[in-house]
Amino acid sequence: MSDTRDRERGGRRDWLSDRLLRGFIAAALALPAGLRGRLMGGLVSRVIAPLAGYRARALENLGHVWPEMPEAERRAIARQVADNAGRTMIENYDIPGLLARMKDAPIRGEGLAAMDRARAEGRPILFVTGHFGNFEAPRAALVARGWRIGGLYRPMANPYFNAHYAANMHALSDPVFEQGRRGTMGLLKHIRDGGMGVLLFDVYDSAGVPIDFLGQPAPTLTSAAEIAVRTGALFVPFFGIRQADGVSFDAVFEAPIPHGDPAEMMTEATRRLEARIREHPGQWFWIHRRWKWRRQARQRARAAATTGP
Repeated sequence: MSDTRDRERGGRRDWLSDRLLRGFIAAALALPAGLRGRLMGGLVSRVIAPLAGYRARALENLGHVWPEMPEAERRAIARQVADNAGRTMIENYDIPGLLARMKDAPIRGEGLAAMDRARAEGRPILFVTGHFGNFEAPRAALVARGWRIGGLYRPMANPYFNAHYAANMHALSDPVFEQGRRGTMGLLKHIRDGGMGVLLFDVYDSAGVPIDFLGQPAPTLTSAAEIAVRTGALFVPFFGIRQADGVSFDAVFEAPIPHGDPAEMMTEATRRLEARIREHPGQWFWIHRRWKWRRQARQRARAAATTGP
C-alpha cells in the first residue's frame, strides 16, 4: 500500500523529483546567461534527448515529412532541435532576465502598425504562434514595453513542480489560465473585455480539423480563430527566431490574418508557421507527436488485416 501511495500524484516521489528539479534549475540560473544556455542546450541534446527518445522521435517526424532528406541532415536538425529546447526551457525560467533582454530587443513585422492601432482603440488582440524558437520571447518583448498579454498553460502532472511552474507563467504577464474548458472560458472573457492573449496552435488534438502541415495532415484546433471571430480580436501570428549567438531573438509580428472561416484562418496560420520552419528547421519542436502517424499506420494495418483482401 505504501508503494501505491508513493506512485500517486503528490506522493513522495513527486516531492523528491520536484526538489531535484528545483535545485537543478536554481543552479543553472546562477550561471551567466550565455554559459547557462550552452550548458542546457548541450545537456538536452547530448544526454536527455537520446535517453528520453526525443531524438528518435524528431528523426522519425523529419523522415515522415521530408523522406528525401539525407540521414546526416536529419540528425543535424534533431541535434539543433534538442539544443533549442534546452535553451528555451531555462530561458523561460528566468523571467526577469528574459524581460530585461527583450526590453530593448528590436521588434519588427507588418503587424506592428495594426497592433498599435488596436491597442490605442482598446480592441482585443489574439496572438498565435507555434513551438518554434523561443515562443515566449516576442511576448516578453511586448510585456517589457508595457503590454499586458494573457495566455494558457498546460499543467504539469507533478503537483509540486506545477506550483512553481504556474507561478513562473504568472510572473511573465497576467492573466494566465490553466488549460482546459474553464481556462479557455477565462481567456475568452479576458479577450472579449478588450484584453490580449497568446495561444500556441501546433499541438495534436484528435478533435481538430485535418490541416496539411508540412505536407502531411495534422489535426488542428480552430478554437483560436473562433475566439478571434467571436470577440473581434486582431489575429496576429508572431515568431521568436533564435539568432546565431544562441541568446538573442528576432521578434517578428506578422500581418494580421483576416477574419473568416475558422478552418481557413488556421490554415493560413499553419502556412505562416511552415514558412518559418522551412527557413529554420532546427528551431521547431520536432519532438512533439504532431501527426501521430505511427498510431495511424498501425490502425490502418489492423483495419486491412480485419477486412482481408
